[in-house]
Amino acid sequence: MVEILAENLSGKAVMGSDGAELGMLYNITMDFDSGRLENLVINPDENYGGGDFDTDAKGRLLVPVNRVQAVKDHMIIQR
Repeated sequence: MVEILAENLSGKAVMGSDGAELGMLYNITMDFDSGRLENLVINPDENYGGGDFDTDAKGRLLVPVNRVQAVKDHMIIQR
């Protein structure tokens, strides 16, 4: 498994596996007790239609970390 520093992920563009732009990574949540990463918190793109993922109180997308397929120039998320 390749290590990726969290500081390199902040502000990274997030794209669906179907090529749709989802938005920009805002943060990542973690379970305090287990230390396990839980959700990517994404500021949605203005053209994102919604409905695929839960949102927080500020309308940011909550995408389970296990949906990440690749991290390169973009983060690719299984849709």
